[in-house]
Amino acid sequence: MILNVPKTTFKTRVRNDALEGPNPFEWKDLTTSEIFDNKKVVVFSLPGAFTPTCSTSHLPRYEELYDEFKALGVDQIICVSVNDAFVMYQWGKSQGAENVFLLPDGSGEFTRKMGMLVNKDNLGFGLRSWRYSMFVDNGEIKEMFVEPGFEDNCPTDPFEVSDADTMLEYLKK
Repeated sequence: MILNVPKTTFKTRVRNDALEGPNPFEWKDLTTSEIFDNKKVVVFSLPGAFTPTCSTSHLPRYEELYDEFKALGVDQIICVSVNDAFVMYQWGKSQGAENVFLLPDGSGEFTRKMGMLVNKDNLGFGLRSWRYSMFVDNGEIKEMFVEPGFEDNCPTDPFEVSDADTMLEYLKK
């Protein structure tokens, strides 16, 4: 059975230097076809921007190993989070993210269609993504690493298999 990424449209913000003022950004819809068709993409998803594990380990390590992923034929590394475009932009700026594309899933539609949407009310987050990573080749999910303990209001934040090193090892095989 072939598993493809679900079809959805993301609401993103892009810089437009023709715009004047302190906010030179405009809305741009970005579809899963535009993101994944005819590309090899590593995706990792996490519960939230500015959260401890996401900010100290998950995103920084993918950023750090970017050149190694590119050398293995990966066209793009994408971080998905159920956060809006404004939050993702500010988080990327604060992290100095230059290589990983931060993709906002503001309504959680993509995450829900992936079957990865969980309730994190126990942390005051509401609905968020479970932590996972996947390798996608031309829209087809070739491998997926899902953290153990998938459940609503999980009392822990597992971070064992969705990390950059696990994905890099998979791609090297």
